[in-house]
Amino acid sequence: MKRIILLFLVPAFLLSGCDTTQAILGGLPGSTDPNTQQIAAGLKEALTIGTQHSTGRLSAVNGFFSNAAIKILMPPEAQKVESTLRNLGLGNLVDKAIKSMNQGAEEASKSAMPIFKNAILQMSITDAVGILKGGDFAATNYFRDKTTTELTTAFRPVIESALKKVDATRYWNDVFTAYNKFARNPVDTDLSAYVTERAISGIFHEVALEEQKIRKDPAARVTDLLKKVFGNTQGQ
Repeated sequence: MKRIILLFLVPAFLLSGCDTTQAILGGLPGSTDPNTQQIAAGLKEALTIGTQHSTGRLSAVNGFFSNAAIKILMPPEAQKVESTLRNLGLGNLVDKAIKSMNQGAEEASKSAMPIFKNAILQMSITDAVGILKGGDFAATNYFRDKTTTELTTAFRPVIESALKKVDATRYWNDVFTAYNKFARNPVDTDLSAYVTERAISGIFHEVALEEQKIRKDPAARVTDLLKKVFGNTQGQ
């Protein structure tokens, strides 16, 4: 019996000399491995930095229009329309419509950050650990799964307002009014829904690029916490 009691007392004595909570979390003194709270904080910090950079770039003048990877063009179902209009000498009309769609996406991107911040705050420690140990785009994919519906709901009215502000709706109507004069099958495309989807897709594309920088490039880990958390993922 004395031996059993001793076996329980020795570990308790060893733990009494350090922060018990820290020990439970794996953050023992001298350890270079991040504990679960640090992992969660690091992921939230990374996502905050990534989304700030992404939305900042995309909400700038020509943020979408000058970025070949995410520039919003005519929808696939409207490509024949575009080709026909250009052949009819109406290319300038098409160009104005495309420019306006991108300006609408740039305007909407200004409202994305508060939504991202809210989603980041709601991330659990379990989510964070899973993301850290997940694939190269685990954080972006998590973000996409958790926020796309909310972003779409929030973006749609902003996009509609932005499109009206830059006359995109008028240009779009002009394009299809002109096309439908010559078409057997008139085209009716929801411009706001299309631009909203492309705007959100563009943001996640940029967030993914930021995630890759932090995961792969030590120079992109601009804080000590990011260095500690992401530095320990290399080689895993």
